[in-house]
Amino acid sequence: MKYAYELKMKVRDYECDMEGIVNNANYQHFMEHTRHEFLLEVGISFAEMLEQNIVSVVARITIDYKTPLRSRDEFLSCLNIKQEGIRYVFYQDIYRASDMKLAAKGKVDVVCLVDGKLSRCPELEEKLKAYYPEV
Repeated sequence: MKYAYELKMKVRDYECDMEGIVNNANYQHFMEHTRHEFLLEVGISFAEMLEQNIVSVVARITIDYKTPLRSRDEFLSCLNIKQEGIRYVFYQDIYRASDMKLAAKGKVDVVCLVDGKLSRCPELEEKLKAYYPEV
């Protein structure tokens, strides 16, 4: 599958639970870090958005866990994005690098508050539209 963005990372010891596998909550952190790095790469700064009174927030997250990651595993965190109405929908997959087995699959819905009101964000749309899948 072709992705709009890919980020290679490595599991750190403290991200694992008693069973020696990555604690489920950390997959959400991995996905969030990937989204933030992607947004920075395309020129979107949360600090600058905040100065314009634009706040992006996660409205919903679903994660399916497939294959556990373990300490020191390298993994590839990938994403695609599309817009559905006022929502920006991130489709995120995490693969164990050693064999490219799918470790987790997520869907993250993000919305924007502009001047405190839920609405479209032309500034974000302009920077993200190049990454939406072709219809």
